[in-house]
Amino acid sequence: MDPVIVVGAGPVGLALSLALAAQGVPSVVLDEGPGKNEPRTARTAVLRPDTADLVERLGCTTVRDGGARWAGWRSMRRNQDVRRVEFGEGGEPSPLHLPQHDLTRGLRAAAAMQELVQIVPQGRLDTIEQDDSGITAHTREPGATWWRGSFLVGCDGARSTVRKLLDIRFPGRTAVERHAVAALRTELPWPDEALLHRLPPWRTGGQEVTARPLPDGVWRLDWLLPARGELVTPEALVTRVRDTLGGWCGETPPYDLIDTGVYTLHHRLARRWRVGRAFLAGEAAHLLGALGTQGLDEGLRDIDNLAWKLAQAWHLGASETLLDSYQAERRTSVASRLRAADQALPILRRSGGLRTYLPGTARGHDSLLTDGHLGRGALGAPPEYTRSPLAPPHAEAQTLVGTPLGAPVADVRATAPDGTTVRLRDRLGRGRLLVTLVAPGTGVWDRRHWMTAGVMPRLAAAVTALPVRAELLVTESYPGASAHTVLLVRPDGHLVAAFHGVRPAELYAAADATRGGSPAPSAQAPPRSGLPEQSAPSDQMDRTDRTDRTADIN
Repeated sequence: MDPVIVVGAGPVGLALSLALAAQGVPSVVLDEGPGKNEPRTARTAVLRPDTADLVERLGCTTVRDGGARWAGWRSMRRNQDVRRVEFGEGGEPSPLHLPQHDLTRGLRAAAAMQELVQIVPQGRLDTIEQDDSGITAHTREPGATWWRGSFLVGCDGARSTVRKLLDIRFPGRTAVERHAVAALRTELPWPDEALLHRLPPWRTGGQEVTARPLPDGVWRLDWLLPARGELVTPEALVTRVRDTLGGWCGETPPYDLIDTGVYTLHHRLARRWRVGRAFLAGEAAHLLGALGTQGLDEGLRDIDNLAWKLAQAWHLGASETLLDSYQAERRTSVASRLRAADQALPILRRSGGLRTYLPGTARGHDSLLTDGHLGRGALGAPPEYTRSPLAPPHAEAQTLVGTPLGAPVADVRATAPDGTTVRLRDRLGRGRLLVTLVAPGTGVWDRRHWMTAGVMPRLAAAVTALPVRAELLVTESYPGASAHTVLLVRPDGHLVAAFHGVRPAELYAAADATRGGSPAPSAQAPPRSGLPEQSAPSDQMDRTDRTDRTADIN
């Protein structure tokens, strides 16, 4: 069968190609550039624990060996500490902060090791054509040719050519926030801790400034700018740097200014994320970033959701319900995130008035901002697909556990049938459902005994009979679950259902709902060659709409 065509070789596009390869699906990545990324230290990425785990599973060693894990998060208002959050042992997991070019380089290196991933430099998309059996992408000079694919995913950013060729509207709000940014090497009073300082008392502090550590003693500083006006000159930015460092340290310490920039954040959401065999992901589908929210996080969650569905379609065929569920789940989740940010913005960004003097107001505002920056609550927590079209109908045998249906499962330790002990998240992203039995005490049993004892033979037979591939795991405990609870988990780690005891019929029905029902007859065409087809250079005219001036988003 033809490969999946991925348009765009940024972090989202590269991650998608690796996620597909992990499930045995070949891909062709059309890279508009020459195959290299310009280092920009001021352009960074903050990965939450779930997306950092995803990227590490894909083989990106940068996540394991590079980046900065924060020791804590500190909030200040004027001259006073308001809040501190500790990470690591005894606290919640830390976000990972790293330059985006380092992340991209790590993903490129992982893709270079994959035989199923082909990256095409100078692959500038010109036109796309769809039919019942596949999709064709034409590229223009200097790499003019054409590629045949089973599906196509536009991961080509805010000015997405794929989105324009599909004639998909991209409404939203322009210039929601503006920030001045500086990356510099210096020493601050709170090593390895990120800081949010609201209403700093020095003249150039503005309404808000953040400091987030990077590796090797480097810090990224962000100043919230007025929505309109204020041209930020290099001299004005250096003044901000000196005033801010002096305000924090008592006097301006030595520093090495590495990189600077000014960026504008927009909030936009594509009307559709799927047109036939073509899909949108990442900034091609959505723009967000105000109040500390991270658009890259959402882009990686897009590909985690989409990859296993495309793999199912590529290997076995897929129903329209399964393919449509990508838009239903991910667009709804991002829309909720944008709505929460838009509702909080008027509260957080307008000063003065009676609420300035109300008790607890400052702490309430700080909690909202902390949620956005740390990936919690409505502004940043991992999504829950509670109203998914893939959710199975309720059965009497279902039981409640500590994880809501549709939410990401807890990362408990589990035992595989071969006897190895693994983390539950380590088994994700392989295109298989996970069937996990809660069986206290199995950790001290010999595998030869517990695989043939109790409910295990009946459960193993039920797993073998499922309509999709599944892996059987055993865990000693799971939050809120009693002994002999059976959990059914999607390939992207979201809980489908929990049953008390072994229920083969109910387990089958839930697995069938998760794949969206039986594939449509037209989706079960015989396999074709996995090699891309090429032709002479295309003479198609460039149809990209040049009127879209949406700015690059950090």
